Amino acid sequence: MKLPADTIISREKLTHYLLRAREDHDKSGFLALAGYSLENADQLASDLRTQLLPLEAVAAETTLYGEKFIIRGRLVGPTGRVLKVFSVWIVEKATGLSKFVTLYPDRP
Repeated sequence: MKLPADTIISREKLTHYLLRAREDHDKSGFLALAGYSLENADQLASDLRTQLLPLEAVAAETTLYGEKFIIRGRLVGPTGRVLKVFSVWIVEKATGLSKFVTLYPDRP
């Protein structure tokens, strides 16, 4: 299935979680390999929307908050480097809204 084109990708999720260095579950170093940083968080949001969101979303699990989906794909960053990613999205039960949750490096 395809998630809606107007799926919410929270800027705060990018700037306070994915692109900020963290001791646990840091993803900023991985994203930096392709040129993503706090300074170009809007580029990451745009790339998630145009490069991953149009891909097939596979149902993963139903939680108390809604149904989670996985989209696997390639993210071409500002430097041109390609990152293989495993992204998580949710369609909220309470609101019906679809939202970006997180991403990880995709390991074969």
